Amino acid sequence: MAISVTGLDELRMLSGRDLGVSDWLEVTQARVNTFADATDDHQWIHVDPERAKLGPFGGPIAHGYLTLSLMIPLFEELLDIQGVTMSINYGMEKVRFPSPVLVGSKVRLQAYVTSVEDVKGNGVQMNMNFTIEIDGSEKPACVAQVIYRHYA
Repeated sequence: MAISVTGLDELRMLSGRDLGVSDWLEVTQARVNTFADATDDHQWIHVDPERAKLGPFGGPIAHGYLTLSLMIPLFEELLDIQGVTMSINYGMEKVRFPSPVLVGSKVRLQAYVTSVEDVKGNGVQMNMNFTIEIDGSEKPACVAQVIYRHYA
């Protein structure tokens, strides 16, 4: 269940808080194919299951950027923000993909708020550590320092 906050003052109180983990989400071949169509990245390791079986991972894998983009819906499971006029993804630092996500695997997001700082324009900047975990794997699929800005 998502943590719910209203307004910038409650966002500021999240500094140093572990937001927990999302539910598991299965990464299907249909999702990988849709992402390939959207990005024109049809590399065989993603979209050709038969050929990918013979590849280095034993099957097709999700695009790294698909894994990264799953942070958006998974993060919405962790934090519900009300009482702001606008929220934007301001950027990321040190994005890494330590382990591939095999099609059929389940992933989830773990999020930790490292800091919340005031920014110009009556807003706050949330700096967070995001980790996309793979069910049954010791190594994460993706780790990133994520920056969001929220304005009153």
